[in-house]
Amino acid sequence: MLGHVPPLPQQPQRSPFTGHMVVCGDDALAQRLAVELRYVYGERVTLVLPPAPGAAGPELPLTGRGRAAALFGRMSSAMNRNGGNGGGSGDGDTNAGVEAVRILQAAEPSDDAFEEAGVDAAAALALVYDDDERNIRAALTARRLNPRVRLVIRLYNRKLGQHLETLLDQAAAVASPGLDPTALDASTTVLSDADTAAPALAATALAGSSKVIQAEGLLLRAAERPPPPDGQAADPGLCTLALLSSTTHDPAGTEGSDSSGDEGPRLLPDQAQVAAAAGRGTIVLEAVSQPGPTAAGRRMGGRGAPLSQVFSRRLRWSALGVGLAVLGLAVASSFTTGDDPLHATYLTLLDLFAMGDPAIGDPTARQVIQLLSGVAGLMLLPLLVAGVLEAFGSLRTASSLRRPPRGLSGHVVLLGLGKIGTRVLVQLRELGIPVVCVEDDPDARGIPVARRLHVPVVLGDVTQEGVLEAAKIRRSRALLALTSIDTTNLEAALYARSVKPDLRVSLRLFDDEFATAVYRTLRTAHPQALTRSRSVSHLAAPSFAVAMMGRQILGAVPVERKVMLFAAVEVAGHPQLEGRTVEQAFRAGAWRVLALDVAPPADRRPDLASPAPPPQTPGTGPAGGLVWNLHPGYVLQPTDRVVIAATRRGLAELLRRRTSLTRR
Repeated sequence: MLGHVPPLPQQPQRSPFTGHMVVCGDDALAQRLAVELRYVYGERVTLVLPPAPGAAGPELPLTGRGRAAALFGRMSSAMNRNGGNGGGSGDGDTNAGVEAVRILQAAEPSDDAFEEAGVDAAAALALVYDDDERNIRAALTARRLNPRVRLVIRLYNRKLGQHLETLLDQAAAVASPGLDPTALDASTTVLSDADTAAPALAATALAGSSKVIQAEGLLLRAAERPPPPDGQAADPGLCTLALLSSTTHDPAGTEGSDSSGDEGPRLLPDQAQVAAAAGRGTIVLEAVSQPGPTAAGRRMGGRGAPLSQVFSRRLRWSALGVGLAVLGLAVASSFTTGDDPLHATYLTLLDLFAMGDPAIGDPTARQVIQLLSGVAGLMLLPLLVAGVLEAFGSLRTASSLRRPPRGLSGHVVLLGLGKIGTRVLVQLRELGIPVVCVEDDPDARGIPVARRLHVPVVLGDVTQEGVLEAAKIRRSRALLALTSIDTTNLEAALYARSVKPDLRVSLRLFDDEFATAVYRTLRTAHPQALTRSRSVSHLAAPSFAVAMMGRQILGAVPVERKVMLFAAVEVAGHPQLEGRTVEQAFRAGAWRVLALDVAPPADRRPDLASPAPPPQTPGTGPAGGLVWNLHPGYVLQPTDRVVIAATRRGLAELLRRRTSLTRR
């Protein structure tokens, strides 16, 4: 088995490491994060997992440890195939790298469990349980045991996370008065895997495969562009971020997996690689701006209810018809009788409500208009009754779920309104994309959100016949299958493809090998349709890993089955950047300097949200306090802070701690 497992779990045993990383969790994210820290950043890791369900007695089964060890084994094999041990400790000792992964089991993150894991001597601790309350209790305990440990906490509740981060930072400052302000700023980080993965999942439903990266202070838009015609050069936008796999249009190819080899995607290529990559699609950075509320967001967040949500379209058209009839009768009365227009309108309204005297002895035109006004009044009575009934009905059903409208088309069908599905729903609505949700649990987390956003919801099991039809799958633009069950997502995707072969499909699948097999099979069967498979833990793990290294990820862009990261980095202390020009600092396949933060050092924040001039045309001036499209000859100063695009391994090289880890 890969990883050091203590022979007697029931007897506490201190960690043999100091300055190591501790990861505590109960699902796939914990295992992915441990893999990321060990095989990308070269850190020594202690992974704390709960015992398998139903375990009893002092001897704990190795089910959870075996699953994690299998994941480590696959990653280790991949790293060895790439010519190394994955960027281990730096000493080239593969056996030492194997021993650097320690797997423990503990039912709860208690004092004893933290003592056995060596939290008191750890550099960072990640608490990524699926339960917010458990993570909060563990964070309070860990801060008491080690005030200087860097905490990375997984919380779904955003507001609670902000308050908890402030509280834990204050506790660290009180316990360690001389703590460096920079270290204090990174001492506690609260992240949500749902928030991290939602933009990438939502991007798969956008036409043209646009990818949106939204941080607190900026919004970047990357676009996937097809190969240019022969003899023409591709538009690089602000810069070329990646070359797509040469097997993208080959049904037998793979979606950027390790088996793609040289035919796989290339992240951050240089000009020579771009010029030589004939026939390959590209992903380019095409726009940078400050995020603002979309029209859809303003409309959904406005006060009051529009008429369209209270009265039906048929009733509104009927009311308009009656109003036009009254206006026409008033004009005809004024024209035929020579009466003042205002008085003619008054008489017409009296006739309409049967409040006037009979026009006996009046001209024939006046009598005819009075009869027509009476007929219009007869039509007005049922119209008023229908309006009252519809208003009461709208108030009664304001808290109920909407059904998909009859003529709906071009929408996205979203399966699952759990943590991930709810965040993706909000992201899609912020982008103004119509959505129809499918959920079998009427008490699911996202049901109130869908009700608040007036999003149609179909309640039912997606595997049952007629549910997807009720969601108008035949007229939809894409299917996002985001339930927590792989087989349910696959079954829904297969059925949707049988109904609409060219449907854009994105699946949430955990296992990489299973996801690759599903992708290849679906693309072989439907070569003209777009298929994507995504793992939430795979998308979220890089952000959690970078936070444990004391940095913050601004955003991530999935490139087939790889991930490109965007981060803000201080130039000081990085010899790869300091004193070099922008052109010299670029390393193909590793990192690229994109922007310079022009905010004063005292006003800088990790999320780049700082006072700045209004944004100008992308690529020519400051946007959110950043200068984009820097001159290649600009020399990076130690006081500068830059925004970089990087691969996971490239960012790990920049952020890797320079002090070697030693054993006790």
